[in-house]
Amino acid sequence: MKTRRYLLALFFTLVAPLALMQPACAADKSSSAVETRMAMRKLWEEHITYTRNYIISALGGLGDSDAIANRLMANQDDIGNAIKPYYGAAAGDKLTALLREHIAIAAKVVGAAKSGDKKQLADEQAKWSANGKQIAAFLSGANPHWARKDLEAMLQKHLDLTTGEVVGRLNKDWAADIKSYDEGHAHMLMFADVLTDGIAKQFPQKFK
Repeated sequence: MKTRRYLLALFFTLVAPLALMQPACAADKSSSAVETRMAMRKLWEEHITYTRNYIISALGGLGDSDAIANRLMANQDDIGNAIKPYYGAAAGDKLTALLREHIAIAAKVVGAAKSGDKKQLADEQAKWSANGKQIAAFLSGANPHWARKDLEAMLQKHLDLTTGEVVGRLNKDWAADIKSYDEGHAHMLMFADVLTDGIAKQFPQKFK
């Protein structure tokens, strides 16, 4: 009887704490991955949301369009800063520069669409697509798990859906406008997850 009590006491003193520690370690690793995914999603969700806010303000001639544009530009800084822990300061700054160009062109696309200048609209959309390809080339060059063609396709779809919002609002086709935003929102979250998955595969040690 004494032996049994001794063994039980030994179990709870030595073995049980170890058993309890294992799930905690797994939870820490899982938590880190989840936190990274959610942080990336938040950044790109802000990208799509403030872009929509700008479209509404610019097309409606509202007084907050400049303030929204500034906030949207700050979001590009945040996205660039988010990759610096993995790819360095220079890479983060390069991504920010490309994304700021992406936003600057977007503002011109909205302006051209509002004015009805079809030539300028076509020119700006061509520049927009070219910028998307530059972003895809930069990202795929940094991470082998981000295929260039896939990124190009995803970024072009982002541009197409954003254009759908602009066209929908100009035509007062609110259903089409909302549909484009909903699809664009879901698409942007998927894009954020692709980036996170690529980082996790390239830097698995950072998630231990």
